[in-house]
Parts: sequence; C-alpha cells; structure tokens
Amino acid sequence: MFGIGGGELIFIIFIVLMLFGSDKIPEMARALGKGMRQLKDATNDIKSEIQKGAEANGLDKSLFDVKSSITSEIDKAKEGLMSNSEDLEKTRQEIEDITSGPIKRQGR
Repeated sequence: MFGIGGGELIFIIFIVLMLFGSDKIPEMARALGKGMRQLKDATNDIKSEIQKGAEANGLDKSLFDVKSSITSEIDKAKEGLMSNSEDLEKTRQEIEDITSGPIKRQGR
C-alpha cells in the first residue's frame, strides 16, 4: 500500500496517537470519511454532467460504433492500395532499372 510496510504503518499510527490523542482520532476519521464521500459525489456529478453534455451534442456514440467506422475506413484504404499494386510494381521496376544503370549510387 503506497510502498509503506507494516512496521512503518505502526510507527505512523503511534505518531498520530501521540499528536492528537485517542479521543480525537475517531472525529478525524469521520471527517476524513465525510470528505472522501463528498469528493466521490462531486466526481460522479461531474461525470454525469459530461455524459449529459455529450448526449445533448450528439457525441454519445458508443466506442464500438467509432471503432467499426475506423476499421471500415482502414479496410477501404487497404483495398485502394491493393488495386494500385500493379502500378506500384511497375514503378518499382522502373526505379530498379534506373538505379541499376552505370550511374548507380554507392551505399555508405
């Protein structure tokens, strides 16, 4: 838990007991719990407001819909590239013919 071992945790509890006394610790724990609850409620309120705003603006598409549309666009791009494969092979062959002539560059 946060890189704190058992002995260190006991030492921290001992210091807290010495500083605040045994009668103040339950009050502090209740206040800490109440603060954590308020923080959780505020976080949930923010999440719900963001969700309502997304729905109002038409941005409530599910992740699956977005993923499927991206996948279909990628598939279309692949099909376009594959249909041009003959042109690409011809171009590759022309480049090889040009570079294999008497002026071929030397690799470094």
